Amino acid sequence: MSRWRALPAELDPSVRRLVESLRRLKDQSGLSLRQLAARTEYSAKSWERYLGGRTLPPREAVEALARVGDEDPVRLLALREVAAQAWGAARTPVQDGRTTDGPEPDPGSEPDPGPDPRPEPGPEQRDLTPAAPPGAGPSAPRSLRTALVAGSVALVLAIGSAAILAVRLTDGPGGETGTVPPPPAPSSSAAAATPEQPAYACRVSRADGRWYAGISRVTGETLSYGDISPEVAEAQCLLRRQGISPGGIDGIFGPLTEKAVKELQRRSHLVVDGIIGPHTWKALRG
Repeated sequence: MSRWRALPAELDPSVRRLVESLRRLKDQSGLSLRQLAARTEYSAKSWERYLGGRTLPPREAVEALARVGDEDPVRLLALREVAAQAWGAARTPVQDGRTTDGPEPDPGSEPDPGPDPRPEPGPEQRDLTPAAPPGAGPSAPRSLRTALVAGSVALVLAIGSAAILAVRLTDGPGGETGTVPPPPAPSSSAAAATPEQPAYACRVSRADGRWYAGISRVTGETLSYGDISPEVAEAQCLLRRQGISPGGIDGIFGPLTEKAVKELQRRSHLVVDGIIGPHTWKALRG
């Protein structure tokens, strides 16, 4: 049997009946405050306040103690409802104009601000309590300062990155501002695909009464629009030798080459079809 400290004399009779019933049920269970805390999920300090008459226990704590003592909680909950009404009305004025709630804490016990007229929330209530919205609690200013600092840092980083990028775009070789580095020289493969850059060199010479450009020596291969070959470049060089521009010497039988072939065929009184066959080759090399 626990040796309980006397309850405060000013405690309301309904609250006193509730506390005494809870004390009796705790004694019947044979559990210490620490063991009771482990069985009910309420701390030993909380049970010390509940059973000392300093705090009104919540409904969940009363139900938990009834389960531990294998007792029907209906009677205890009814006592608790009556005690809650008396507890809320137990505010008494003092000489300095303030009010105090309930009895004073026991001498020698840990400091306690006095019983709260509102019951202490149980574990389920604590878990289901929604978080306070930003700016509603004391931590709101700190959260606001943190957000402002984070935003400022992000803004400084963005401005710094933009400045570095601008410097890189405007600084030319040797650090001269406003000078853009020249583009790299095109490679041979790029030059081959550019119509303005000849991919083939025309080395026109005459041998055995015929003209050759040094690229191909064919005389009867048929070439037409869309062909790509060295033979096309050979024909382009020979067209240029006759003063007819086929565009670039790139080996591509495109619209300019086709137009030049038709011009040669008109001059040579051949069928004007834009196709290089044996007769057109003969006109090119003759």
